[in-house]
Amino acid sequence: MIDMQRLTDRVALVTGSSRGIGAAIARALATDGARVALHGRDTVALGGVDEAIRRGGGVTTIVTGDVTRFDEVERIRGEIEARLGPVDLLVANAGGNYAMPGPLEETPEDAWRATVNGNLTATYLTIRSFLPGMKQRRSGCIITISSTAARRPDARSPIAYAAAKAGIQMMTQHLAAQVGPHGIRVNCIAPDTILTERNRERIPDQTQGTLASAHALRRLGTPDDVAAAVVFLASDDASWITGEILDVAGGPVFTSR
Repeated sequence: MIDMQRLTDRVALVTGSSRGIGAAIARALATDGARVALHGRDTVALGGVDEAIRRGGGVTTIVTGDVTRFDEVERIRGEIEARLGPVDLLVANAGGNYAMPGPLEETPEDAWRATVNGNLTATYLTIRSFLPGMKQRRSGCIITISSTAARRPDARSPIAYAAAKAGIQMMTQHLAAQVGPHGIRVNCIAPDTILTERNRERIPDQTQGTLASAHALRRLGTPDDVAAAVVFLASDDASWITGEILDVAGGPVFTSR
C-alpha cells in the first residue's frame, strides 16, 4: 500500500519557490505532508503559492532574502527554525540565467558573475547554512537543481549557465560522499526544457513543437514532472539513493540542440 503522506511532519525549504518549478515543488511537498517554507523575492507571487497550499490544508511560512549573501541565508534559516522547526529537507532551487548565448569572449563579465553567483554560489551558501544542523541531528536530505545543459554541450547554450549548473552537479556528488556518514542524502535533479509559465510565454509554439519532437517522449516537461522527482528523492522510498544526478528530460535527445 502506498503511503500518500510520505513526508508528514518534515520541515522543507524550497528556495526560489514563488513560481515555476519551485512553486510546483513546494505544492507537491506540502501535499505529501511536509511543512514548507516558501522563499523568493516577489512577495505577491509567494502569497499566491502560500494561499493555494493553505487552502489545500498545507502548513507554510514565507521567507524572503538574497541567497547569494550568507548573512541573508542565515537570517532565513533562523526565521524558519523559529516558525516551523529545523529543516529536514532542503531543496536548493533558486537560480536563473543572466547571460545570453554566444561566444565565450563576448560574454560580459558581469553577466558571467551574476549567473555563477545566482546558481552555484547561491546553492553553496544555502547548503553551508543548513548543513551543520543536519550533521548535528545526523539526518537530512538535500536536493539541488541543475540542468541537462550541464552535460549536453551545444554551441548555442549560454556557457555561463551551463558551467554553473555543471558545478552544482559536481558539488552535489562530492558533498554526498562527505555527508553520507552523517546520515544525510544529497541528490541533484537536471531538468531539460520545462514549460513554466514564463517559458510558455517566451518560447513560440512552433519552437516548443520542435523541441518536443527531439525527445523520446515527444513532449516538453512540466513543473509537476520535476516536483514528482523531488518528492520521490525526499521520501524514504529513496533512502538508499545519494550522490545521483537524475535527468528529468523526457528521454534521449535525437537531434542537435
